[in-house]
Amino acid sequence: MERNEAIDYIKFFAILAVVIIHTFPIDGEVVLFILDNFARFAVPFFFTASGYLFGLKMLTTKYSWTYTFKYIFKLIKIYVCWFIFYALYDLFIIYEKGENVTKEISSYFEKLTLKNVFYYGEGTSAYQLWFLTALIWSTLIVYMFVKVKKLYMLLPISFFLYIAGLFGQSYALFYKVSVSTRDALFFGLFYTTLGCFFALHPGLSAPRPISSSIYRTFFFLFILLQATEAYVLRYVLHAPFGEYFLSTFFLTFCLFSFALSYPQYGKGSLLAKVGANALGIYVIHVFFIRILDFLLKMIGIESLEGHLLLNIVYTLFIFVFSYMTYAGLQKTKKAVNLKNS
Repeated sequence: MERNEAIDYIKFFAILAVVIIHTFPIDGEVVLFILDNFARFAVPFFFTASGYLFGLKMLTTKYSWTYTFKYIFKLIKIYVCWFIFYALYDLFIIYEKGENVTKEISSYFEKLTLKNVFYYGEGTSAYQLWFLTALIWSTLIVYMFVKVKKLYMLLPISFFLYIAGLFGQSYALFYKVSVSTRDALFFGLFYTTLGCFFALHPGLSAPRPISSSIYRTFFFLFILLQATEAYVLRYVLHAPFGEYFLSTFFLTFCLFSFALSYPQYGKGSLLAKVGANALGIYVIHVFFIRILDFLLKMIGIESLEGHLLLNIVYTLFIFVFSYMTYAGLQKTKKAVNLKNS
C-alpha cells in the first residue's frame, strides 16, 4: 500500500498550527485572531488521519485484534513515557523553587487522579498529552464497532456527541455541559470514526474527481466560515473560549477529502518529511515552550503579547528545535537498536 504523501504534507501545517495555538496569545491583533482560529483544524485532522490509517490496517489485517492491541499498546507506551518525562520535569521545577516543597508536591500528586491520568491525559504541565489518551479510547471504541460491522451506526452517534460537546466549549453560553468535552467521547471519537469511515468507504471523499482549484475555493470559504463563527461567538455573543467549533468539521472534511483525492501531493518535499514526524513534535514542543519561557523571564521578558514579529520568531524557533530534537532522538534510538541487534 503506497503511502499517502498528502496526509503527511497537511500534517506539517497541522503541527505548525498546534505550535501556533500554544505560543500565540489567544486575543489581540486581527492576524492573531485569524491564525488562532484557522489553527483549530489541526487536532481534528490528526484524529481523522489516525482513524483513516487505522481503518486501512483493519482492511489488510481482516479486523485483527492482535494489530489493534499492538497499535493501542504503542500509543500507551508513548503516552506513559512522555507523561513520566513531564512529571519529573514538574517535580524538578517545584524542588528548584524551594517554596513549600512538601506541600507543593503533595498538591501536585492530588491532581494525578485515575480520571485525569487515564482518561483526560491531565495532571502534568504537558497539557497536549490529552490527545493521546483521547486517541487511545477513541480507537478502542472504533475497533469494537468495526469488528461487529456497525461503524455506520457509530458515525451518527459520535457526531451527536460532538455536537453535544460544543456546549462544553463556546456554545456553553446557550447550555453548559457539566463535564470537560475536550476528550475522547465528545471530540476525538467523531473524527477518528470519520477517518476510519473514509478508509472503509473509499468513495466517501469524492464520488467524482474534483479539481484542486475547487478544493482551494472551499478551503478558504470554510476558513472564513470558522473565523466568522468564532468572532460572533467570542466578540458578539461574548461566549467562553472554545477549543473547536461547528464549522471545524467542514474545514477538516475538505482537507482530508483533498488528501485522499490527491494522495501524492507534496511527495518528496521537506514539508511532507517534517509532517511525517508530527507526533514527535507534538509531544515534545511544550517542553521547549517551558524552557524558553523560563529563559525569557530570566532576561526580563515576561510576555511576547503585542510583539507580532517576536511571536513569529519564538514560534518558529520552538517548531524547528522540536523537530530537530525529535529527529535526533529517533536517530539515536535506531543506532542503539542496530547496535543491540
